[in-house]
Amino acid sequence: MASSPMSPQELLLPVRPGFIVFTLVVALLCNLLPWSGWAMWLAPDFVALIVLYWCIHEPRKIGFLTAWCLGLLMDIADGSLFGQHALAYIILAYAGMVLHRRVQRFAMTQQILHVIPLLLFIDFIVLLVRALSGADFPGYAYFLGSISGAALWPVMTHLLRLPQRPRPDPDRV
Repeated sequence: MASSPMSPQELLLPVRPGFIVFTLVVALLCNLLPWSGWAMWLAPDFVALIVLYWCIHEPRKIGFLTAWCLGLLMDIADGSLFGQHALAYIILAYAGMVLHRRVQRFAMTQQILHVIPLLLFIDFIVLLVRALSGADFPGYAYFLGSISGAALWPVMTHLLRLPQRPRPDPDRV
């Protein structure tokens, strides 16, 4: 019986550290795109998604230091309060590492149900830090990025697993 493309029994090749760095840089660049209008509200936090993915699937290769550094870079790029994204990403990395065995065993729909609250929670943390510093509430549309990020989870998972899938053996019939 053949397993489905995203089944937990699938054997994957080890991920290359260069590929992890590449995905983190691409995510950072996607966050820095000049989003405007509704796209600004619907655009997920790509760095958070990639950090969560790698903390779930490779918790020994990416961790708190990476999440913290990327958070500080996002704070500098956004011109926001220094440390708010770093705090949120560290909490997200911790949650990803704690839940990594559990989430990997679930089907994709159940994984999405775990990703949504995690992304909403880090949005809430960033919002709380902003509120404590005196910023106004941006409205409930602020949380739409978490929903769209969770909707991107299956596509992102499929794309990030492609380089890890073994090449088919041409000699095998």
